[in-house]
Amino acid sequence: MDNTHNTRPLNDHKILVANRGEIAMRIMRACHKLGVAFTAIHTAEDAASGHVLMARREGGEKSLFRVSSYHDANELMSVADEAGCTAVHPGYGFFAEDFRFARRVAKRDRTMIFIGPSWKIIRELGDKINTKRLARSLNVPTVPGSDRPIYNEMEAERIAKTIFEFQEQQGLKRPLVLVKASAGGGGMGIEEVYDPDQFRSVYRRIRNYALRQFKDEGVLIEQRVMDFNHLEVQIVSDRTGRNPVHFGTRNCSIQSSGLQKRIEVAPGFASETLEYTFNAKKLLTDIVDYSLAMARKVGYDNVGTWEWIVTRKGEPFLMEVNTRIQVENGVSARIARIKGNDGVDLIAEQIRLGLGQPLGYSQNDIGFEGVCIEYRLIAEDPDNNFTPWVGRIERFHWEDAPWLTMLTHVPNTTPYEIPIEFDPNLALAIVWGKDISEAKTRGTAFLDSLRLTGRNSAGESLKSNAAFLKANTERILHF
Repeated sequence: MDNTHNTRPLNDHKILVANRGEIAMRIMRACHKLGVAFTAIHTAEDAASGHVLMARREGGEKSLFRVSSYHDANELMSVADEAGCTAVHPGYGFFAEDFRFARRVAKRDRTMIFIGPSWKIIRELGDKINTKRLARSLNVPTVPGSDRPIYNEMEAERIAKTIFEFQEQQGLKRPLVLVKASAGGGGMGIEEVYDPDQFRSVYRRIRNYALRQFKDEGVLIEQRVMDFNHLEVQIVSDRTGRNPVHFGTRNCSIQSSGLQKRIEVAPGFASETLEYTFNAKKLLTDIVDYSLAMARKVGYDNVGTWEWIVTRKGEPFLMEVNTRIQVENGVSARIARIKGNDGVDLIAEQIRLGLGQPLGYSQNDIGFEGVCIEYRLIAEDPDNNFTPWVGRIERFHWEDAPWLTMLTHVPNTTPYEIPIEFDPNLALAIVWGKDISEAKTRGTAFLDSLRLTGRNSAGESLKSNAAFLKANTERILHF
């Protein structure tokens, strides 16, 4: 498997931090902790970002390069060569799940290590149809529907019939089936069918559309689950791919109107203190076991997240696998203990394992304590469909507490102009409590202490989602 050849000591390495903002800062901190040198990058728009200030302060010679774009792979390779990097950490977004980029890093003339799963695994699990097929081969539950493009009308009708029947069993008043061009993307070639008698005509229409637009008349037939909780399982493995472990579950069900996560909680349910209509403890055990089974099957060899939807009846269905570190890895790390020690850093683990070190512990060595909430603090207007707000932040202050971790690239000593080129994410607030009640009380106290003010070019006051986060704190982990 790629990247297993590396046996150099950690301090012989230098990592290109191929990202920006708070994730770049977390990668740099993890490098510092491990004794690994780093090189950071920034665009002109990001000159005032905290990750630039940190690189200047904590790096050495060749620790910071300006690039024209975070999306230019050629430019990133040039920086890596100029700085003498031996590895690339993509963070999340940008190139994090691009198997072609990961393959290029590993196979170029001056080879480097991609800090993430091997490119073949990214390719295999990045294909949702392939992931669904793999899951079904292991009896892992997936959302009902086709696990390959359907070209036969009779087969398509048979699949649609099973989906309608399944939703009726769920008690849905108005079942629907999604019919979509398998070669499509970006929302093109998708229709919802509510009436089984209409299915055949919609199937034919989408098939013809797919043939015209994509030269492939394959069609996927899927169910859309409407009322569900969004759960995740955090998986970690070393380069052998033989001994994956889990760092628990997360619940990411509080989202924007566009289904973007806004609050994440670990563990995924609070079965000791809240009541559910199903056996929540068993549910969490089941999705962990399913996720580990898939990780073992593919030889998963770094960090990754298995994403699940759970129906109101407590039925889990695998949605997809994210072959990267996630924004919310900190909530899982905060409740985790390795051999009784807290202070778990999943990004440091990702780097250490990515550079070829063995895992060094088993599942029996991992324990969990308490409940952790992550708030995504964003300059946006929740009352106006979560529209991004752009302007200058003039004051950004909060009350420090031992149970609070603030991750932010926004300087809190000088005004900061939010770059219009990127999402206006301001900070991640990670709040720990001994149980869900204490975590929520502390989360509310943090939000109450927050002072966030600013103005845009029209003189209008800053808008943020702080009030939305507070209003939704009470319903955390309720289903």
